[in-house]
Amino acid sequence: MSAFEYRHGQLHVEDLPLEEIAREVGTPFFCYSTQAMVNAYNSFSDALAKAGVKGTICYALKANSNQSVIQTLAKAGAGADVVSEGELRRALEAGVDPKKIVFAGVGKKPSEMAVGLKAGILQFNVESLPELEALSTMAQKMGVTAPVAFRINPDVDAKTHAKISTGKAENKFGIDIPSVRNFVEQAKALPNIAVESLAVHIGSQLTDASPFKDAFARLASLYSELQSAGLPLKRIDFGGGLGIQYNDETPPDLTEYAQAVSEAMQGLDAECIFEPGRFLVGNAGVLVTETIYVKDGTNRRFLIIDAAMNDLIRPSLYDAWHDITPLKQPVDGATLTPCDIVGPICESGDTFATQRPLPEIAAGDLLAMESAGAYGAVMASSYNTRLNAPEVLVKCDQYAIVRKRIDYDTLIKQDILPQWLSE
Repeated sequence: MSAFEYRHGQLHVEDLPLEEIAREVGTPFFCYSTQAMVNAYNSFSDALAKAGVKGTICYALKANSNQSVIQTLAKAGAGADVVSEGELRRALEAGVDPKKIVFAGVGKKPSEMAVGLKAGILQFNVESLPELEALSTMAQKMGVTAPVAFRINPDVDAKTHAKISTGKAENKFGIDIPSVRNFVEQAKALPNIAVESLAVHIGSQLTDASPFKDAFARLASLYSELQSAGLPLKRIDFGGGLGIQYNDETPPDLTEYAQAVSEAMQGLDAECIFEPGRFLVGNAGVLVTETIYVKDGTNRRFLIIDAAMNDLIRPSLYDAWHDITPLKQPVDGATLTPCDIVGPICESGDTFATQRPLPEIAAGDLLAMESAGAYGAVMASSYNTRLNAPEVLVKCDQYAIVRKRIDYDTLIKQDILPQWLSE
């Protein structure tokens, strides 16, 4: 059973009509399903187990860093993949075991490294020699040893959107394979560094299993070579990147993905780490919005809604598709009319869909933008001095506002006037 489905003519999230939540919370708002997140986590974990793969699943917070989302997945067994001090602090505050936290990212400041070292996290994924030197200096200063994974750039085309591809030679991420041996030698000379792992992450929203297989095979070969040469490696971090279905994509089958990991692990004595983000939360969330006006132009019908690109930037930024579903179930055989679904922001780019066939929609009707649980609220802004869309978490027939909508006074008072303007 899907977490989002029509019942009695109303779109439900678990056991609650979304329209009921909308009446009480107001629109626009994000809504997340506990059931969908836990089911996604369990399906990922079960697929690995069936393939004989043991490892730690570290949820990638960048997909959705709401504290309730992090804690829901932590209670299911997840660790955390973080890319900033803020995300690290969020993971710790949500109760994630530090020994299940991976700190990734190309631009960690020494002050951020210090927070991770103090917390005693599982590993730092290091991407350059200057970063490794900075980590060594900070670890030496604090009198601790930093557990390190070298993030490898395998020069594999992830076959995904160029802005979320991270594993090709021209991308800013990772250490290219020909440079790794020299990198290892330089690392050996640095104090307070323990190289324990190799890591890879070639991109996000992958819908083809072949790039995973290529990257994993290259990583496993390098792991075996370096371990045989005396480097005391004990973990392989396979990263994340599994895609979800937004429109007509066919994401890699979990069984196929797990089998790719199992094949790469043949003959290797290593722990495994996985960093799914979008896969765990993307289809667990929707953005609910109200139709403000229906505008009929010469050649187009526009549905002007109260959600905007500041709430969900993916369509504007990536030309991303999100299914748009009326909260009231259309009658069978309803006539579909092509519509442009647009927000109120003063940008032509504030467009969610063009010429999308929809049943008759009137002002006041509510719509759900599906697959908005990842890279939605977490990428939002207050552009045009718009208030944030609150976030709601549902479990069965209960819901809670897990991030409230701030008011205009609070938003405006974030700005501080210099003294000379008050004179």
